Amino acid sequence: MAPEIKKYALITGCTPGGIGHFLSLEFARKGYTVLSTVRNPDKYNPPPHPSITYLPLELTATESIAALKDTVAGITNGHLDILYNNAGRNYTVPALDFEISELHELFQANVYSVMQMCQAFAPLLIASKGTIVQTGSLAAIMPYVWGAPYCASKAALHAYSNTLRVELAPLGVRVITIITGGVKSNIARVHRELPQGSYMIPLAKEYERRLVHSQDLGMDTEAYARSCVAQVTCGDAYGGLLGKTRWIWEGKMSWIVWFAWTWLPTSVLDYYFARKYKLWKLKDMYGGKKTA
Repeated sequence: MAPEIKKYALITGCTPGGIGHFLSLEFARKGYTVLSTVRNPDKYNPPPHPSITYLPLELTATESIAALKDTVAGITNGHLDILYNNAGRNYTVPALDFEISELHELFQANVYSVMQMCQAFAPLLIASKGTIVQTGSLAAIMPYVWGAPYCASKAALHAYSNTLRVELAPLGVRVITIITGGVKSNIARVHRELPQGSYMIPLAKEYERRLVHSQDLGMDTEAYARSCVAQVTCGDAYGGLLGKTRWIWEGKMSWIVWFAWTWLPTSVLDYYFARKYKLWKLKDMYGGKKTA
C-alpha cells in the first residue's frame, strides 16, 4: 500500500482565540498537517491539536518570511497545499485623520507582506497545485465610515488577489478571497480618540461606538472558521460547472452587503452609513458655509 500523502496548510496570525486559531483547528480536523504562525511559538506550546505546529513569523519583516519559507519547505519536502493569509491589522480613523507612520504599517501588514508571502511560497504551491486564501473584507467594497485607510488596504488586497488568481490559474493554483463581514477576532483594536481639530469632533460619541462595532455584532469566530474551511476544501461548486470559486462571502452582514453591492445603486450604502453614524450633524455644525 502506498504511503498516505500528507496535506499541508500554512496559516498566518494564529494567536489562540483568534480567527487563525480556529482556522488551524478546522484544517487539522480535516486531516491537514497545519503550520500555524505566531510571533513567539514558545508562548503557546503545546499546540491545541496534535496536527498543529507553531512556527515563528514577524509578518512585516522580509527576513522572517524568507526564514519561514525555508522552514516550511524543509518540513513539507517542497510542497504546500494551502497558504492562508489570515494575519492583518486594523486602523479605524476618519479619512483625513490618519498618521502617515500608521498608514505605512497598515499597508505593510495588510498588503505588502501578503504579496511577499505569495511570492515566497508560490513554488511550493505550484508543486502541489495548491490554493492561496486571502482574508479580505466587506470594507474593501463599501464606504465604511471612519475606516477609509483600512478599507483602502483591503481594496488593494482584493485587486492584487484578483489578478494573481488569473496569473496562477494556468499553473494550477487557485486563489480565493474571503470577503469577510463582522467576526469576533483578535485583530489589533487600539482605543483611539479623535485628534484635536478633526472635522469629526461633533461625532465623538458615534466614533467611540464605531471602534468596536464589528466586535459587538460579529459572527462567532469558530463558526466563521468552520464555514470558511468547509468552502475552501470542498473544491469548486458542482465540479466547476458554475465556474471557479473566486470569492467566499462570510461573516455578519456579508450577504446583505453582497445583495446591496450587486443589485442596488451605490448610493444606498452611502446613505446607510451616513445615517447610521449621524453624519448629518456635520452639516448642521458647519452649515455648508464657505470658509474662503
